[in-house]
Amino acid sequence: MKTILFPARAARGAAAIAFSALLAACASGPKDNISLIPAQTAEQTSKDGLFTQPVKWERSKPGCKGECPKLELDSLVFPGVPRLTELIDHALATMTEVAGNTAPPYSTIAGYEEYFWKTAAPRDSTLLSARTRYRNRHITLVELNSWLYKTGAAHGMSATQFLNWDNDRQRVLGLNDVLAGGGRPAFESALRRVHEQWLRAHPDAQLDPEGFRRVWPFQPSENFGLTDGGVAVKYDSYQIAPYSSGQPELLIPYEQLRGVLRPEYLPG
Repeated sequence: MKTILFPARAARGAAAIAFSALLAACASGPKDNISLIPAQTAEQTSKDGLFTQPVKWERSKPGCKGECPKLELDSLVFPGVPRLTELIDHALATMTEVAGNTAPPYSTIAGYEEYFWKTAAPRDSTLLSARTRYRNRHITLVELNSWLYKTGAAHGMSATQFLNWDNDRQRVLGLNDVLAGGGRPAFESALRRVHEQWLRAHPDAQLDPEGFRRVWPFQPSENFGLTDGGVAVKYDSYQIAPYSSGQPELLIPYEQLRGVLRPEYLPG
């Protein structure tokens, strides 16, 4: 099983590195000292946030008969913010599986679709999706998801990336943009504490705490999202837990991040 699964994990790692580099290129500077974080869920605050339109389709390989590769998209466009629409399209494309750690030969979903039809085996399947998790006048948190199944694999592989969009400055917020000066060690310490709480509630970790920690050690992460209740940090399958655990999401409450985050990214 490992010969099938872990090369895919390495490919997703390359995609995550490329995605992180893309976010760094879009990073913004500090804001005025007011609270910008969303106070409610996306559904509650949608009237105050960016206007979105759905884009959804499902396709099989053209001209194929019988069992055919499938590609599905369930995403969003932001008609008033073409830069964000293009970024989401590019980011989803980079979250698709490619062999090895080389850059993919495409940069858009349309490019991936062309590549996929040329290379996919009969039962290969890809699902790409994007949704707004939280949004207000200042910030839009987009959750990007990919699910890929390769013919002959035991199961599909999923990945998630958060994209924190600054509506005012038209830029992506990286972790360094929201942390106070020198705040990274404190942020990782807070994340580690939340991870410890998560372990104490995890059934597999309770059965064999030492063995679980040895196989699935804590990992810091920059895959964060600003939510109404705290900073969410998302992990892919096999990063800190087995496949059966899904994609763990840890939430660091804002009260644990005072002095760690810049004041404008804390509740008012």
